[in-house]
Amino acid sequence: MNGAKTLLQDLDDAIARGTDESRTKALWHATDILITGRYSDDEISMFGEVIGRLADEIEVAARTQLSELMAACDHAPLNVIKQLAFDDEIDVAGPVLRESTRLDEKVLLENAMTKGQSHLLAIAQRKSIGEAVTDVLVKRGDQEVVTSVARNEGARFSGSGLLHMVRRAEGDSILAEQLGLRKDVPRHVFQQLISKASEDVRRRLEHERPEMMAQIQSSVTEVTGDLQSKFGPSSRSYFVAKRVVTTQHRQGNLNQDSISNYARQHRLDEVQIGLSLLSALPVDVIERAMMDRNREILLVLCKALDFSWDTTMSLLFLGAKDHLITARELHDNERDFGRLKVETSRSVLKFYQSRKNSAGVDPVTGRQGELQVH
Repeated sequence: MNGAKTLLQDLDDAIARGTDESRTKALWHATDILITGRYSDDEISMFGEVIGRLADEIEVAARTQLSELMAACDHAPLNVIKQLAFDDEIDVAGPVLRESTRLDEKVLLENAMTKGQSHLLAIAQRKSIGEAVTDVLVKRGDQEVVTSVARNEGARFSGSGLLHMVRRAEGDSILAEQLGLRKDVPRHVFQQLISKASEDVRRRLEHERPEMMAQIQSSVTEVTGDLQSKFGPSSRSYFVAKRVVTTQHRQGNLNQDSISNYARQHRLDEVQIGLSLLSALPVDVIERAMMDRNREILLVLCKALDFSWDTTMSLLFLGAKDHLITARELHDNERDFGRLKVETSRSVLKFYQSRKNSAGVDPVTGRQGELQVH
């Protein structure tokens, strides 16, 4: 420790009395000693004070070289790393923003919220990026920044961050494709993405992500004759329910309240027919959404219809086995429902409607014929 103090004192004296050339030599001397040695946290902090003062005195090219050295040093002084990261010259800030493991999320957040696009792009290229930082990048970043984030497999997205990316991907085929290729994009977000994507992007994603496209196709494909509701169209009770709910809809009285009341009374026929009429989707698609253990489609449907969480919860219980849902599952569903946006969910609904429309399927019977959009 005493040896380090003496060395640092000598360097400090060089700063005070030396020329530009001697200061630069002192900087590289201190940097080499720091990188090759093993020091305590206090000693590293002392090096940081000296190197930080020297860095203020040198030209951009020298600061850039210092940044490259510090970015690769796993015990670089924190004050020096931060000083370099906030340098206005991106050649200086870039190396530490992209590579330094000494930058914590708090500093990265501050940088992302205050610096320009070149700094944001450097952060977007880090090996690992936390959700909070990614959220700032996708909101503040330009096209190059958000595309870089979408390509970065080490970037972690929050639910709101992903939905923001979906909105930004509208009309941007490169971003849409990069986002669609991410393995961490959940199915309901992927659905929203392709509902807004161009035909070219859809074809490329279908080629690159056949497993995801197959899941979506299975949700909207024709299954008439393959699936029958346990209270199916062949039963008398189904036709009675259909007549009552269709009349209610024709009179303008079918709404969230009536769906909620049917759900609480466990009247599955009325619920499925009612949702079919309100969403202009065939009953078989509604049945799948109700009974599927993956509740994403039902959550998107409810959000698209602007249903409250209470109504959505009633539908979840109605479709659950024995009408039972664990507290954890309910919490997760409520969280996912809260993250969905009405506008993007309606885009998904329109996508489903267009797929069914092309087949000419009646929304209530599930049979071929003219699809009426309500």
